[in-house]
Amino acid sequence: MRRIVLPAVAALLLTLAGPAGPVRAADGPSVTLSASQAGTGGSVTVSGTGWRPRTLLMMLVCGRATPARGVIGGTNSCANGDGRAVTTDADGRFSRRLPVAEPPVPCPCVVHVATVTGARAEADTVLGVAGHPVAPLPAERSGGRLTVLSDTRLTGSSGLLTWFGAPPGRTLVLTVGNTGAGTIENPVFQVGTAHGVFAPEWDERQWHGTLAPGKKAQIRLPVELSAGAHGDYTVTLRYGGRVLAEQPWGVGRPWGVTLFWILLCLVVPAALFRVGMAVVDRVRPRRPGATRHRRNLPRPAARPRLPLPLFLRRSRTAGPPASPADAAVTTPILPWFSPDSAPDGPAGRSSAPHDDSPTSPTTPTTKGPT
Repeated sequence: MRRIVLPAVAALLLTLAGPAGPVRAADGPSVTLSASQAGTGGSVTVSGTGWRPRTLLMMLVCGRATPARGVIGGTNSCANGDGRAVTTDADGRFSRRLPVAEPPVPCPCVVHVATVTGARAEADTVLGVAGHPVAPLPAERSGGRLTVLSDTRLTGSSGLLTWFGAPPGRTLVLTVGNTGAGTIENPVFQVGTAHGVFAPEWDERQWHGTLAPGKKAQIRLPVELSAGAHGDYTVTLRYGGRVLAEQPWGVGRPWGVTLFWILLCLVVPAALFRVGMAVVDRVRPRRPGATRHRRNLPRPAARPRLPLPLFLRRSRTAGPPASPADAAVTTPILPWFSPDSAPDGPAGRSSAPHDDSPTSPTTPTTKGPT
């Protein structure tokens, strides 16, 4: 019995839970207010459901807007200084009090809630600002209405000049369709680029062509940033005061500029050092008696050759080699010795040779009487 009941209960739970997901997704994000009218200085509680979980939202009081036409003029029609940020919970819900402030344009007014990061999502609800002037909305430029039919993308790539700080550029490509009753001719779009959470800077781009009711066309619009731009950017496309699409754009850092500054910091100090040393070398006073540069010195004159001494002349004179006997007999005469005082013999006598015997056989000895 228990085996039969458990599959039946599981099938019943799946049947009940099945439609809940699609219904909730079809509802989309919605916003409700605690009061439909409030005066300046008061506040209302803004509650929302159906948003993405853990998403940062911005709440603003905007004029010249209705939930059907959106905020005409964008955030320039809102009280930006009194806006509030809120983050949804895990179920995509939020609730926070919003101070009521007068927008810079007349009413009809709405509370405008939009995502700050990620995929674009927004919702409006009517709010009456007591005491604020009311004026009719401006007529639509044409009976046509543009709707984005495909995902937007950025085409193109950066070149070598962009690596050195040139303005990066891309092309925003998307397909739009005319869901209105009138023809749209040469529509003028507004392309905005925002860095991080800052407000976008808008540029007008005109598309040349005609879009009949029920027709679609591919739109290609150029997008360009300032020189040296890098980081995370968001490209926003707006037409008739309505935001049609948003596309993130990650721009790389121009490393060529960084390399240029590194080389400049190395080369300039070295050049200044060389110039400074050259200036110091020219300004520095010369010491007395210091020799000049080698290149400025005159070449020394050739020194006169002195005549060689007599004994060196004899030794260097060419001739037949002397015999050992002649070498023994011939004794070199030094200039500082006279012929009589020249050393002779192994004992190195300083006088002429003489007989050392006490008596000489040739010399008679005179003796006294015996």
